Amino acid sequence: MLIRDSAATVAAECLSGGLFFRLTEQFVRAHGHRPSPSEARSWERSIPVLAGVLNDAGLGQVEVLLEYGLPLNSKRADAVLAGIHPETGLPSYLVVELKQWSSAEPDNEDPSLCWIDGYTRPVLNPVDQVRGYCEYLVSFNGTLAEHPERLHGAAYLHNATEFGVSGLYEADQDQFGALFTGARRGEFMDFLRTRFAPVSGASAADDLLGGKIGPSKQLMAVAANEVREREQFVLLDEQKVAYRTVLNAVRRARQADHKEVVVVTGGPGTGKSVIALSLLGECYRQGLTALHATGSSSFTTTMRKVAGTRKREVQDLFKYFNSFMTAERNGLDVLLCDEAHRMRQTSANRYTPAANRSGKAQIEELIDAARVPVFLLDEHQVVRPGEMGTVAEIQAAAAAKGLDCRVVPLDSQFRCGGSDAYLRWVVRLLGLEPGGPEVWEPDGRMQLIHAATPQEMEAILDARRAQGHSARMSAGYCWKWTKKVPVGQALPADVVIGDWERPWNVFGDRSVAGAPPAALWATDPAGFDQVGCVYTAQGFEYDWSGVVIGPDLVWRGDRWVTDRTASKDPVFKSSTPDAEVDRLIRNTYKVLLTRGMIGTVVYSTDAETREKLHELTGSLAALATV
Repeated sequence: MLIRDSAATVAAECLSGGLFFRLTEQFVRAHGHRPSPSEARSWERSIPVLAGVLNDAGLGQVEVLLEYGLPLNSKRADAVLAGIHPETGLPSYLVVELKQWSSAEPDNEDPSLCWIDGYTRPVLNPVDQVRGYCEYLVSFNGTLAEHPERLHGAAYLHNATEFGVSGLYEADQDQFGALFTGARRGEFMDFLRTRFAPVSGASAADDLLGGKIGPSKQLMAVAANEVREREQFVLLDEQKVAYRTVLNAVRRARQADHKEVVVVTGGPGTGKSVIALSLLGECYRQGLTALHATGSSSFTTTMRKVAGTRKREVQDLFKYFNSFMTAERNGLDVLLCDEAHRMRQTSANRYTPAANRSGKAQIEELIDAARVPVFLLDEHQVVRPGEMGTVAEIQAAAAAKGLDCRVVPLDSQFRCGGSDAYLRWVVRLLGLEPGGPEVWEPDGRMQLIHAATPQEMEAILDARRAQGHSARMSAGYCWKWTKKVPVGQALPADVVIGDWERPWNVFGDRSVAGAPPAALWATDPAGFDQVGCVYTAQGFEYDWSGVVIGPDLVWRGDRWVTDRTASKDPVFKSSTPDAEVDRLIRNTYKVLLTRGMIGTVVYSTDAETREKLHELTGSLAALATV
């Protein structure tokens, strides 16, 4: 939330011009950069209209929470109104989505989507957008979870005429999703009066802001229900657009013998796997032939274990990218290729029987396998030589077959407490975006701690575990890894830093002396006692993440220096160029530093690097002793 004030105060500050300076100042403080010109314009054009309606309705004492951040999510609702219900005398809340559109047309095939001038792809109908925000708040804010009847949602298209947006009314309206236009200003005022009494809403706003934020519904914990009950996840905005885009493509494919490719692209935690599971569940219920595939043994094994606990057939929905070498062309309705950035040049390896070698590139095999192949990826999570999943490569492969390729970008993210500022800090720290490292400014969403020793890092994480949080330790691949352990023996402590010693996670699919198999390291509580590598951590999340930056990446003077000789990763061959090794090592630490949902504790084995990290994490380093 950027600003909280009464509607009367908001209106007065709009008139003086001071509100927009406050919003900009608060935005910079919260996100680390200035708002875009389009966002600033939307404030100047929409907020005065909302404040005017409230005051004209006699509701100047209703509390207005502007740019209200959804918990554990980087999405923001334009405004949340808090007040007292005129009949019950109990707290009452309204999420308001403000649009400047003068006209919009529903998608011909799907009223949940609509088209507006200047956009090359459809956007979510604002009724569905605000409904998603309401459903999400009920799921994560304790105040609303206990009393969902106190919450309503409305989209206010204040520049629109009835003629300009009449088609949007085709979308279903309900408690969480109502639509009003500027032409129905009086009707909107009447609606507001049914929700709020002309008294102070300060106490109701206090209750909302003080509501307990529920723990994130982590992917692994709810996957079993997700395949059967899509309500486990609430999709928002572009996530729902991606979801609808795929289902619409499936419908076209079935009705017109048509085939097309869909690419969903986004950074860590933008919900790609949530979308994939939602789509898998929906296809499963509709009787469509659909499979989920990844290039990750850990992710696929965990999906099979968790989602298929009670139904053996559910386990069979989760495959590997190299499972489709001999697949029938278009034998599936949908193939959901999750973490597609981990695709390889070819599915074949030295153990592949000659009869199974298709001679085709892996991406071509995956496209051929389904009428609607869907690729969900993050181009900046490539961590091994030979991984090749990029939007450009998929578009080229589709074009070579004469297929349409639809790309849906995801912007909001749910990992790292929904903190855009933290993700930006990580990519700038590692030099993956220009601008250089910057000092971390706490944003209230993500906690960052620099530990002076590995013992301190582990103690901090252990204390969080005692509070009921999940936690894991991971490290760059800078120590040898004993992969064959005799039966009956404990894992050897391969990761040695001074007098601190811990084993790597188990290599293989069997547990060793109480340590879980590799595929379950991130989800089994017993995984805390081992150090995970990028290949077991990638694709997973936990509340608290401890990251050891090894000697393969050190700070020298004013820049990072990668030392390939310090890496023990066998995927780096002598033929791998230095520039590629540098990129992959930096990407590795980006993956490790973005696994935590609540906080990250970072430690470096190098003294000069620790000094730099201490400088960049500021006073938060002091928290290491708490």
